[in-house]
Amino acid sequence: MPEDKDSWKFVHITDVHIGSPESYRFAPVWNEQWETAAQQIKDIAPDLVLVGGDITRDGDTEPEQFANSIKHLNTLGIPWHLIPGNMDTGNKITDRPGAQMPERNDVQLNVTEENLQICRDLAAPFPWTLTHRGIRFSGCYEIIKDTGLPSAAELDKFLVELGELPPADHHIMLNHYPLFVDDIDEPQYDITTMKEYHAWYFGVDPEPRKNLIDAYHASGVTHVLSGHIHCRRPSATIDGITYIKGASTAMKQFGDRWPDGDDTLGFQVFTVTPEGIEYEFHPLTRISTRTDGWGPGGHPQGAKRMEKKPKN
Repeated sequence: MPEDKDSWKFVHITDVHIGSPESYRFAPVWNEQWETAAQQIKDIAPDLVLVGGDITRDGDTEPEQFANSIKHLNTLGIPWHLIPGNMDTGNKITDRPGAQMPERNDVQLNVTEENLQICRDLAAPFPWTLTHRGIRFSGCYEIIKDTGLPSAAELDKFLVELGELPPADHHIMLNHYPLFVDDIDEPQYDITTMKEYHAWYFGVDPEPRKNLIDAYHASGVTHVLSGHIHCRRPSATIDGITYIKGASTAMKQFGDRWPDGDDTLGFQVFTVTPEGIEYEFHPLTRISTRTDGWGPGGHPQGAKRMEKKPKN
C-alpha cells in the first residue's frame, strides 16, 4: 500500500556510544551496531534525525572523540540535531559517594560546566528549538536543571522563552535522562543504597522533574523522548504529554527491571500524518557478534582512564 503523500518521518536514535580505537577502551561491536542503524535510517530517508545523547563512548574525558562521532553522524546525509548525554559531559550531580564505591566514584563523575562547553564547541550547541513542517522540535540537557551551573541558568532562560513562542500542534522535546524511571510521582531515590542506586542514576530527581514538566506544559510539549536506560517501555501519556523511552543501538541494559521492559537494540521512527503522530520501534536488522576490544567497562576511576592501549 503506498505511503500517504502528506506523511513524513523523523527518527529518534540515542545512546549510540560511538567509540574510537585511539581510546584507552574500545568496543568495536558498538560501532558495528551503529553502522547497521545508520544504513537502516538512510533506507527510511526521514526528514530529520534526533540524537538523544551519548554520541561518544568517553567524550567527557576524551574530547577528541566528538570529531569521530560527528563524522559518523554526517555520513547519514540527513539533517540531525543532538543533545549531550552523560558519557559526553559527565553524570548527574551528587554531593556524596554512591553505593558502588569504590568501583565507581560518583562525585568524580559529576557533569561540569567545562565539559558542557566542550560539547557545545566540538559537537553542537544546546539547548535549541526549531520548527519543521509545522511541528516544533526542542532539545535540552535536562539533568542540569536546578544544579546551579551557569548552563542551568541558560536552560531556565531557554524554557521561559520557549513558553512565549507561538503554539504548535505538536511539540517534541528531546531529553537524555528519562524524567522518571518507574512513575512520574516517584520519590527521591537514595544513591547510597544498592537497592535504589540504579533508580537514582537513571532518572531525574523530584524537584527538577516537576519544574521541567511545568515548563514543558507551559510551552505546549506533547512528546518527551529520552534514552539513557538503553531499554524501552510502553509509552505513557500523562496530562497531555506522551513519554517515550528509547532503546540504545550499542548495548542492552536495564531490561530486567520491568516485566514490560525491552532492551532490544534499535531506534524509534515517527510518522507524521494530518491526523497526528504515529510511533514504532525499529530493531537492528543485524546484531554484531564481535567480542574483541579492550579496556574496562562502566565508569572506571580516573587513573584507569589514563591506561591507554599500547601502540603496536
